[in-house]
Amino acid sequence: MTGPTARTTGDTGTPRDTGDTGEITVHRCTVTVVRRGGWSWGPDPRALVRDVVDTLPDLLADHFAPQLAGDGPDVEITEPVIVTVRPGALGRFGRSTTPAEVHFSPVTMAEVPAGPPPDEVSFEESFAAPAAPWAAPVAAALFGELAERGELDALLALLPEESLVTYVTALLADDRTAAARLLTELARRAGPGWPAEPLPEPLRDPFAGAGTGDLPGLLAAYVTTADREDVARLARALAGEPSPDTAEPAPPPGPVAARATGEVRVRSALPFLLAGPLARIGYLDAIGPALAGAELTEYAPLFAAALAYKVLGVTERGWRRGEHDTETAAVFAGLEPPVPEERLAAFARLARPALPVLDGVLALAVCRGHDPADPLLLTGTDDGLLLVDAQGMFPVAWTTDAAALLPHWRACGRPAVLICDGPLPTGTLRELDAAGVPFLTGVRPLRGDPVTRLPWRTPLWTGATRRLADPRPAAGLPAHADRCADLVTALVAERRAVPLAADGALEHTVTLAAALGLSTIAWTLWRDRETPDPLSALHRFADLEATVRFERAAVRVRVPMGRRHADLLRGGLLADVADVPWLGGRALTFSGG
Repeated sequence: MTGPTARTTGDTGTPRDTGDTGEITVHRCTVTVVRRGGWSWGPDPRALVRDVVDTLPDLLADHFAPQLAGDGPDVEITEPVIVTVRPGALGRFGRSTTPAEVHFSPVTMAEVPAGPPPDEVSFEESFAAPAAPWAAPVAAALFGELAERGELDALLALLPEESLVTYVTALLADDRTAAARLLTELARRAGPGWPAEPLPEPLRDPFAGAGTGDLPGLLAAYVTTADREDVARLARALAGEPSPDTAEPAPPPGPVAARATGEVRVRSALPFLLAGPLARIGYLDAIGPALAGAELTEYAPLFAAALAYKVLGVTERGWRRGEHDTETAAVFAGLEPPVPEERLAAFARLARPALPVLDGVLALAVCRGHDPADPLLLTGTDDGLLLVDAQGMFPVAWTTDAAALLPHWRACGRPAVLICDGPLPTGTLRELDAAGVPFLTGVRPLRGDPVTRLPWRTPLWTGATRRLADPRPAAGLPAHADRCADLVTALVAERRAVPLAADGALEHTVTLAAALGLSTIAWTLWRDRETPDPLSALHRFADLEATVRFERAAVRVRVPMGRRHADLLRGGLLADVADVPWLGGRALTFSGG
């Protein structure tokens, strides 16, 4: 209950202007109406109760008028205030003309200290036990889980040397066995002819005569006893990286203002709907360890803000965002708006070693679920190659050349590849043909490309080494190409997450994550009645508003009841998401209302 501000009532009931403003806030109020004598409450029994409730703010304003006037300090009353009213001449409580009797219990007032207001908690949360402090999982937790599933070697094969060096150093404190496996991968890439001079003294002679099969045991034995600095120096030497003394350190992104409590209305709940699908494949659990390995745990909200921008409004002129999009992205990230663009760019620069880990986790999950009978789609965009699962448009990987795509193609079961229209890097068809990839394309090849034209009603070409004569992929190529082009336009060209970044590493990572979330939503809801397309989810849920409430243990998202809420609930897309890394480990919960 909130009392009047600026106007109070006198004894006659007429308003008077005090000239100053004031406010009375009642956090909890109980009204009890007692009738003695007689046998009826009249024709409208609830009218008397409404009159009491309507009059109570005026009575409070009259009684506490001295505290409301002037510029005095705020005061707080912690003891119950008991107001006893016997109806009389006010005319609201009854028909009697006798003046009303109003009695206030004596109370003690205390000044409220200056400073930010105390945290607001819901009624249910006030009874909850204090949450245990949340600690972000370390990189060893992620690599240990991948080792248990037998996927660690597959992930390491996808990581660049920069990432391997970063995580060797991070793993030394918690899991030296995993650090030795990363060192083994670096040594394998260096090759047997790698010079032994930069090696530590205990490794020079054994390393010179070791075969590829001897490297894991040799490096594992060395890592368990060696000094941490020596191991880090070895990793940098194997990767050919400069020492930290000569490398120029990058400036940090700067502090981020986290949002702890409060309630806010957002124009789009779509960023929040991505959390569930990403949690299902383990991507959400990988964000914390991946950033922890690069010492960027505190900047996880910046990653979330970049992810949100991928499913919000179009960035005009490539960099200008709408006000509502800026606020929604900040709320999704648990930050106070706006999120400075220069901090996103700084984060993108520092997060480069961690991003391939997230891309690898996503790729492994999609490759596990791919049916080798279904083709993959390949298109050129943003100076790279985007590989997509044709059924559902699930993104697989985004690489700079065709050679980097081959591990993903093999993990998917070596399916046919449909090459869609797009600016392919030079030599893409030649590299695919040399690797034995069966491909089909309607894009007119360049002179010297190793292709063979097929007898088809429209111009089609296949590889010269391994021809693809199956007509079924050819029949579906135009529709697949159109959907792939629309996806690239919507998520790559029209929506930019970090327009000020010097390179596109973070842009590519959040594009893959957003596309996977949208594809999962579309596949879950509509695969039985239409061709699932991630852009259907983007367009149909873009204007689904939500109320977001921040609490100590959870962030609660309430979406309006209706057909969309019913579809999401039926599809299991409104399930709670635990331990969200950019929310400090708080849970993300959904409800309707």
